[in-house]
Amino acid sequence: MKTEYRFNFLFTFAPKLSKAIFMQFITRVCLLAIMILANSWLGLAKSEGDKDDQGHGGKVNTEEEVEAYIDHHLDDSHYFNLFSDGETGEHFGIPLPVIIYDFDNGLHFFSSSKFHHGEDLVEIDGQHYKLYHSKIYKTDAEGTITYDEEGFVENEKPLDFSITKNLIGMILASVLLLWMFTSLAKSYKKGQIPTGFGRALEPLVIYVRDDIAKPNIGPKYKKYMSFLLTVFFFIWILNLLGMTPLGFNVTGNIAVTFALALVTFIIVQFSGNKDYWKHIFWMPGVPIPMKIVLMPIEILGMFTKPFALMIRLFANMTAGHVVIMSLLGLIVIMQNWIAGPAFFGFTIMISVIELLVAFLQAYIFTLLSALYIGMAVEEHDDHGDDVPVV
Repeated sequence: MKTEYRFNFLFTFAPKLSKAIFMQFITRVCLLAIMILANSWLGLAKSEGDKDDQGHGGKVNTEEEVEAYIDHHLDDSHYFNLFSDGETGEHFGIPLPVIIYDFDNGLHFFSSSKFHHGEDLVEIDGQHYKLYHSKIYKTDAEGTITYDEEGFVENEKPLDFSITKNLIGMILASVLLLWMFTSLAKSYKKGQIPTGFGRALEPLVIYVRDDIAKPNIGPKYKKYMSFLLTVFFFIWILNLLGMTPLGFNVTGNIAVTFALALVTFIIVQFSGNKDYWKHIFWMPGVPIPMKIVLMPIEILGMFTKPFALMIRLFANMTAGHVVIMSLLGLIVIMQNWIAGPAFFGFTIMISVIELLVAFLQAYIFTLLSALYIGMAVEEHDDHGDDVPVV
């Protein structure tokens, strides 16, 4: 009860905070956005381009080069690139471990620095491997890449289990989650009121419990709180990391959003009670001909719900990155004192909105997951006998 009182007190009297504190907060957010955008702008203007993926050099100053730079920003990478020297074309960053399994050549471990940003081939036991468009392909000694009639690469691709930049982002988010909740749990051992960072974390935990889990799942909500808290903070942290100059775009990777949606799908199906399955395969209170018609629709709905979760998170976060990078690209392309400040101002505005979207997408994914779980565990009243066919 004391915890709920503190939470209600916070949101009841928060609007009464002084305007000076509010303006300080807005100023700091804007300064943070400016620093992030300035770093991204400098990287866009001075980058040597996508030598590892696109095969060209020079500064990014044309529409095609900006488009290639945006594609590179959205893609995953085997190299954690921090910045590039636009004059020498030298890249500075951290090479990541490459782990590939070739059915003809076995399992291999090596550093991504051997690819030299796609400029060199890696030879292992007579087999050659090339990094091309952030993917590793088998090739010949000349590094030939062949295409089919539709423009897709025909080269054989080994199984890639590498530690990529997106995986580093997920590990970082997981470490932050572990630290946050461990600190919150330890603070409760000292008293009922959390200390330190736990004071900021507790209202969010209570918000997920009282406004997401309880209303949508009902009395059985405690069983699913660990999942809902994990997915909420995991997505939120990843979205915020995507707003930093580190170049993470984890939630803009459809494989990641697919995995998150798949976990929700599995939990929903294994949590479904007899009423849930009855409403899918033989809906009560409906004429038998309608049951036959509705059954395939309900079965299809089992898969469209997680599909919508996957696409919504992926599309919204990808669109935000594309808009911000496109506005920065317009500054570089137009290169005048009128368009520069104007587009830079638009970019700051969109970046501040993206900070809200980062939270909103985590909230929506968690809310819909709780809603689907609630539909699976809900106990339905008897509908009586089937309606006779007239």
